Amino acid sequence: MLVKICGIRRIEDINYVNELMPDYIGFVFVKESKRYIDYSKALLLKQSLNKNIKVVGVYLNQDIKYIKEAYDLGIIDLIQLHGNEDDNYIKELKSICNIPIINVYRDSKYATYLMYDSKTPGQGIKEDLDIKKSNKDIFIAGGINISNLDEIKRINPYCVDVSSAVEVNGFKDYTKMRDFIRKVRE
Repeated sequence: MLVKICGIRRIEDINYVNELMPDYIGFVFVKESKRYIDYSKALLLKQSLNKNIKVVGVYLNQDIKYIKEAYDLGIIDLIQLHGNEDDNYIKELKSICNIPIINVYRDSKYATYLMYDSKTPGQGIKEDLDIKKSNKDIFIAGGINISNLDEIKRINPYCVDVSSAVEVNGFKDYTKMRDFIRKVRE
């Protein structure tokens, strides 16, 4: 099972992940999010990131040109779509940005992965894990923390995605990140 730490936005966070080596990190490019960062900051953080850690750009009903800008700048290695993007949108995005796409909530023949998340992403609110069968690898997010990780492991997702559970006062915490990653990999 792989690990994604989402909501990375400070150089301290990059230092933590470079030591702890999750498989993915997430940069949130949704202005309404409390974890939002802009492309200039994301580019600086990416330049300091260990090359073995992949960056997921998180988007919500945004213009394809905006996503392509991050792709062209080399900021993102994967795209996570959190909105109402339909198959036509995903097909066009895939043809412009030839990188894996994680589609949240709905299976799409053009997306590489499927993600299940809470209806209030980033708030640490757990939803029932009514996982439907898909031929795609599954990311699971939403209310995952160290105390319910054994339940998640029984589902055997491809990747667990965590954000608020590894924070203290709204910022990533080294010890919480370390303990979470260790428990996933034990």
